[in-house]
Amino acid sequence: MAKMNMLHAINSALDITMNEHPQACIFGEDVGYFGGVFRATSGLQEKYGKHRVFNTPLTEQGILGFANGLAAFGAPALAEIQFADYIFPAFDQIVNESAKFRYRSGNEFNVGNLTIRTPYGGGIAGGLYHSQSPEAYFAHTPGLKLVVPRNPYQAKGLLRACIKDDNPVIFFEPKRLYRASVGEVPEEDYTIEIGKAEVVKEGSDVTLLAWGAQMEIIEQAAGKAEEAGISCEIIDLRSILPWDVETIAKSVVKTGRLIISHEAPITNGFGAEIAATIQQECFLHLESPIARVCGLDTPYPLALEKEYVPDALKVFAAIKKSVEF
Repeated sequence: MAKMNMLHAINSALDITMNEHPQACIFGEDVGYFGGVFRATSGLQEKYGKHRVFNTPLTEQGILGFANGLAAFGAPALAEIQFADYIFPAFDQIVNESAKFRYRSGNEFNVGNLTIRTPYGGGIAGGLYHSQSPEAYFAHTPGLKLVVPRNPYQAKGLLRACIKDDNPVIFFEPKRLYRASVGEVPEEDYTIEIGKAEVVKEGSDVTLLAWGAQMEIIEQAAGKAEEAGISCEIIDLRSILPWDVETIAKSVVKTGRLIISHEAPITNGFGAEIAATIQQECFLHLESPIARVCGLDTPYPLALEKEYVPDALKVFAAIKKSVEF
């Protein structure tokens, strides 16, 4: 298999889609000849033409309004929001139009061909306007699917699954990993099931759960825990909506403990939904309270980014507290 970073893997998935569907279009701010601010769409305009890979005005609401219309006519609409922080002007189009299209028509028409790609999270010293993790806002919206990859292999397979899915999907790309995460990725087409978490490593004492860039963090914390004689089961949620309750609950029944880590602020982050559901499903099996190691309830800071983001030491401290409860 070829060695790819996450950007190459995403580009490969988009290339396969454009070749597969003559009506598929990629559009967003600077995605054309420039290849996007992170170069995820590099070379695609030259290959497929300006009528299929094109720049839009700086209007996120307009991007998603156009995407809804294009997808409603059955064409694969591959919309890019340059940073997830700027998805909020498009919130009305996504929440009130994309998510409800199928429902309001009684399944007579839909925008199931819509995939929204957007870089999210910190790690690039982007400060408060280029570092946010807004997944929880959209997790409250029936009719959407939300997916987050942790490495290049997952990125290509999950993105292809999102594009093939018959529902609108937001594909959150952890920008810190764009070039930092490198691995073997098949050059041919493949998909990874949406809505299915992956047990990355089995363990017996505590379950660690995360998604996206935080997977690397909990794996580092698990290494520290192993040195202290604590066996950690590591799970990548991968899909936030729908999310895999069964796999998480099965793990927690085995270990009796759960620690959830995400970059977004702790209050009303998606970890809260997971904690509530798992305590309901596994209450009699819990050996300690479910813990969350998350971002702080402040705007994302520039100078104090390292203090804000959950790191391996914070997760390791939560592991010890859970085991010693």
